[in-house]
Amino acid sequence: MAIFGKDDAPGRGTTRSGGNETTLSIISAGTTVTGDIECGGVLKVEGQILGGVLRARQVMLAKEGTIRGDVTAHEVVVGGVIDGGVTAAERLELQTTAVVNGDIVTKSIVVMEGARINGGVKMTELALVGRPEEPRETRESRQVKKSQQ
Repeated sequence: MAIFGKDDAPGRGTTRSGGNETTLSIISAGTTVTGDIECGGVLKVEGQILGGVLRARQVMLAKEGTIRGDVTAHEVVVGGVIDGGVTAAERLELQTTAVVNGDIVTKSIVVMEGARINGGVKMTELALVGRPEEPRETRESRQVKKSQQ
């Protein structure tokens, strides 16, 4: 039986099927990680990260947790302190104990009473990044119709 990696016995060990599973990584209270973290799944931070978080599906920062670097994820839920910018492609939630000392770029934001933002907020359709651009004629005709209304 392997501790890390794949177990040779069928039906046991880590299942690796087509990327449908979501990994969960936890930085527990009292733990400090120095350096950037690249995480394709869910990252729950109850301790401290002295570096950025890159390409996570979801980052959940507990009220006791801190991140001293930029955070880039699909969805971010903040209860603690982030000293850096936050880019949330879909959704950012700032709970009552949240503090963000940096600029925010997101498609959707929820700010609960008591949360603090010390930086700028830019709302954008990040989900459109990577889609093929519509033809210029279509874009111009849509703008003309909009101005005629």
